Amino acid sequence: MSQIITNEQIEQYQRDGFVILRDVITQELIEKIQNECERFIKEKDAEMDAKGVEIDEINHKGKRYFIAMKNKDSQPMQELLYGKEMEAITRAVLGDNVYLFLEQFVVKAADKGMKFSWHQDSGYVPYDHKPYLSAWLPLDDVDEENGTVYLLTYDEAGVHQKIEHKLEEGTNDMIGYHGDNPGHAAILKKGDIALFSSVCFHRSGSNNTNKSRRVLLMQYSVEPITVENGEPLYLAEPFVVEGALQK
Repeated sequence: MSQIITNEQIEQYQRDGFVILRDVITQELIEKIQNECERFIKEKDAEMDAKGVEIDEINHKGKRYFIAMKNKDSQPMQELLYGKEMEAITRAVLGDNVYLFLEQFVVKAADKGMKFSWHQDSGYVPYDHKPYLSAWLPLDDVDEENGTVYLLTYDEAGVHQKIEHKLEEGTNDMIGYHGDNPGHAAILKKGDIALFSSVCFHRSGSNNTNKSRRVLLMQYSVEPITVENGEPLYLAEPFVVEGALQK
């Protein structure tokens, strides 16, 4: 495996808000994460059945799933989230302090996986925080047919910071960009990673293929992101603290 992230790629991330890394995660580990994803989808379906609902927050049964904070129940996820590849990436982008903020599977079902509207990840965080890193890891090859992510540079979006988002009725999506720029489609193989800042605008299209499109989104912050009482909003698991590896 070649160098995981170069100085030029770090500069692009800082300038544009995103960068694509190729062939980062081994296919052996990807397969393990795929199996975990399927396990957690079955659990989510059972949970929604028990509630008697088809929509649970931004989860739509059989169409679109956001399944978060499962890493403590999964050894393969621990292996990935705290592995040498993510250590190299997060140190390069965030520096000497890195905390796991959130991890979630994002799945669009075959033939009917829904779109996800233009937003900044920070648009879903209603508390003051420093921009954090989103690492978008496809578990299947992704392109424009099966709902890959589209990204806008900071210059194209016209903003370098979090802006107000509005709730879209019906989908419960938060939307912050209403321009006509279609964005840059990330054409990725499983094991590639799209890195983007939490203030980088992105969206994804529908899945028009006969197979599901699965992604693991891994998010890391430079400090714990907390609510008013100081408790973590989601996770605040130390990965690197003052340059020292914690995991």
